[in-house]
Formats: sequence, structure tokens, C-alpha cells
Amino acid sequence: MCKACLDMQRNFIETLLGAVVLVTAILFLTYSTKTGNVGSSSGGYPIYAEFSEIGGLKPGDEVRISGVKSGSVAAITLIPESFLASVEIRVDSTVKLPKDTSSRISSESLLGGTFLALDPGGEEELLKSGDRIRYNQDAQNLERLLGQFIFSMQQSKPDDSAPQQP
Repeated sequence: MCKACLDMQRNFIETLLGAVVLVTAILFLTYSTKTGNVGSSSGGYPIYAEFSEIGGLKPGDEVRISGVKSGSVAAITLIPESFLASVEIRVDSTVKLPKDTSSRISSESLLGGTFLALDPGGEEELLKSGDRIRYNQDAQNLERLLGQFIFSMQQSKPDDSAPQQP
């Protein structure tokens, strides 16, 4: 075979493989955006919660009720007067929450990842769009807890230099 024919055949194969890789990448991107609900407008109604410590919570994080995704964190702003973080929560419009619902910021695992958990109460009156959740539990700072534990262990350790009582 001629050298030009071999070069043309090689170029065709390389072009074909490039197209296959490109199509595969587009399929994966489409699948991931559909399963991850990326770009979908989270409808529902807004409610608010105030925290003194939000940890790693950020807009877009999940809001869960009994472990089931029921909304998302829409925005986080600082309230200048109280220096608290105001968290706007978008709750699915099919979910009706009692007025005595509480919220807490939880970790998914030790490796990171946070979500906002809502614990519905028992009141008959329901939260309306724009209402504030009254009972909120801040994020637990693992480094601070570990530091307190280590510090308390050092204080409770008996002093070896003191004379021992028989």
C-alpha cells in the first residue's frame, strides 16, 4: 500500500476514536446533570433559620427531613445587627412543616459534606412562606470538640511530681 493511503487510514481511525470519546463524554455529562438535578430550579417556598455557626454549609446543600431530600439551601447571609448567619431554605412545596419544626446542621461523614436537617414538630399550625424556624442547632465544630477533649484529659492527668500518699 502507498504511504499516503496509510496516513489517510490512520487519520480516519484517530478522528473516529476522538468522536467516540467526545460522544461518551457528552453522554456522561448529560447523565450526571439529570441525576444530580443540576440546573433545575428548586421550586418550593422559602423559610429562614438563624445560626451562630454554620460550619461548611453553603448554598446548594441539601435540606433533609428524616434523611430524605426535601429542599435545598438557597442563600446564606450575615445579619449585621446580631452577627448571626441567616440561611434561606427552599422547601419542596409538597412538604408542609409545623410551626415548631427545628433545624440542625449535620455532617454527612467525617470526611466532610454538610446538610441541613429539619425535624418536624407536632403543632397543627404550619410554617408559611417567609417564616422563620425558631429552634436551631448550630454545626458542631469537630476540631473544637477534639481540642476540648484533649485539654480536659491533660487537666485530669495526675501530676507525677507530687508525692504519693500511701
